[in-house]
Amino acid sequence: MAKQKLDRIDKNILRRLQEDGRVSNVELAKAVGISAPPCLRRVRLLKDSGYIQSYHANLDHEKLGYSVSVFSFVSLSNHSEDDLSAFEDYVSDLSMVRECHLLSGNVDFLLKVVAKDWDDYETFLNQHLLQAPNVESVNSSLCVKPTKALPGVPID
Repeated sequence: MAKQKLDRIDKNILRRLQEDGRVSNVELAKAVGISAPPCLRRVRLLKDSGYIQSYHANLDHEKLGYSVSVFSFVSLSNHSEDDLSAFEDYVSDLSMVRECHLLSGNVDFLLKVVAKDWDDYETFLNQHLLQAPNVESVNSSLCVKPTKALPGVPID
């Protein structure tokens, strides 16, 4: 699908939805300065065009028992397309892995992993990450505390 040119109203809609995905269409329309029917049409077009990918709730990890976040830097032994894809497929089934990023440079993948505690992460590391085919090494960095976590991207 061709990339849609975003005007000021589209950008304001995206900015507002990024801040609060549960805002009603009436409130959204009022906030961006248009009536509700064209606002709804614009939101549907933005979704159909791929600008809006999903809606979800931002949950409190600690209240749900996941008090540890770890960034795992994974290096693979081989780097063929098949090997990279195989690792991506492997981690896609691991629920504790919340993000997986293919990197360039000395490290192949950056994973964000949540765990109940450090022992839980160590078990996960030993039983899953280090057992994954083609994994050469894993370096882990414990997140002491998040100091900034904004959703999405800046919208000019």
